[in-house]
Amino acid sequence: MAIEVVARQESLAQLSGTVVVPVTPELQVAGWGEALDSALGAWFLRAIRALGLAGRVGQAGVLPPCDGMAAERVILVGVGAATQRTATDLRRAAAFATKLAIEAGGRNLAWPVVPVTDGSAAVAAQAIVEGTILASYRFHRYRGSETSSSLDRLLLVTADPLVASGLQRGRLWGEAVTLARDLTNEPANVLSPERLAGFAWEVASAVGLECTVYDHAALEELGAGAMLAVGAGSRHEPRLIHLTYRPSSPTRGRVALVGKAVTFDSGGLSLKPAEGMERMKGDMAGGAVVLAVMRALPALSLPLEVHGIVAAAENMPDGGAFRPGDILRTLSGKTVEVISTDAEGRLLLADALSFAVRHGAELLVDIATLTGACAVALGRGGSGVFGNDDRARDLLLRAAAEVGERMWPLPLWDEYRDALRSEHADLKNTAGRWGAAINAALFLREFTAGRPWLHLDIAGPAWAEQGGVFGPAGATGHGVRTLLRFLELWAGRDEGPPA
Repeated sequence: MAIEVVARQESLAQLSGTVVVPVTPELQVAGWGEALDSALGAWFLRAIRALGLAGRVGQAGVLPPCDGMAAERVILVGVGAATQRTATDLRRAAAFATKLAIEAGGRNLAWPVVPVTDGSAAVAAQAIVEGTILASYRFHRYRGSETSSSLDRLLLVTADPLVASGLQRGRLWGEAVTLARDLTNEPANVLSPERLAGFAWEVASAVGLECTVYDHAALEELGAGAMLAVGAGSRHEPRLIHLTYRPSSPTRGRVALVGKAVTFDSGGLSLKPAEGMERMKGDMAGGAVVLAVMRALPALSLPLEVHGIVAAAENMPDGGAFRPGDILRTLSGKTVEVISTDAEGRLLLADALSFAVRHGAELLVDIATLTGACAVALGRGGSGVFGNDDRARDLLLRAAAEVGERMWPLPLWDEYRDALRSEHADLKNTAGRWGAAINAALFLREFTAGRPWLHLDIAGPAWAEQGGVFGPAGATGHGVRTLLRFLELWAGRDEGPPA
């Protein structure tokens, strides 16, 4: 359910539903200003002390309202010191408050806009809206009549008209993450490559993007042998999805976002273990991120031409499946010897990256749940970033830091390239377990034609094993907000979100 988000000035005493009261380390209430009379302020101070709060981000408590308040309940939440509070802090505080409100059965939430050190009131408003939408997410469409509590409405209490842009951006970015989560959470018996392509058409129609979908025959005509091989064992044919955003203003460059979308990954003939295989419906998280970013892009009005390219296939074992030892001819013309059919994502991306090069992309950015090795290296909380362009990599890492998503640079050591040599083809599709995330990135680099390129391995954070402050177990939508902010920075909006 979408959350209604509004902003207006209202009296603290007259607010209904659940009211959030931000608390600083000085045990002071932030954000409510003149709305807080001495008696109410004293009551809040006693409540803060009774709950043992110290104003740190991550601390929160629920209590009934005091006499004279129309609210159903009050949530006290730590927001940190005013001199150190960042948008990331406020986003986390909003998520904590939302989690408590939902657990208490709240449907309406009211927040005052408190200042942050790294942006304007609009930035603060965006952080609150994002944190609220992310934390309120639930994927319960298959639960029949069973429903769970969620928020219906978020009210930002402020007299500042400039927060409107932050409110709109927060809703846009939050809803984009929701879309990526929904797609990734869909079971594979519902979301096949063909259905994903149909959804891309719907997205394009809704927001005014160009859309072309390449079916089996078109992929054969293109010469996309790697994509065709990955999908050969499934009754669902592969699809190459191409969305294009063209700005109305003069363009400052052409960027391609390339996503891996294996709608279910059994491992093919190199079959995965049964334990945990149900999560392999989420092996299309990178493609879901690309589709979500493309859907949000027109609302940002960036002076960039952006191509969203999603390589979709289902990797299944049957009599027609590709085999270890097969040699594939890719869209680029290079040949690849298959060592493991469970290293299929890089084969999809090889053809998709070559397709992006053919369409004149000046910067390639691919995103994929590519290697378990990257998750081993960085854990479940962060993505690995590889690339051959320092400026692009630095801007991406800056974008990730600004939106609060963990990403970390990993090397591309050229001597590791030797491990990908094949006796019978130009490349092998895997070089074993040692340095596996690096070798996978080096494999992808072979298909970039020397263009500036970034590779995001999101195998760790794309799926949450347990629920956290920003949502339940399942798909996280990791990478959506980073890529949206990165595109702004790449387009020259390095001064921060527009007013």
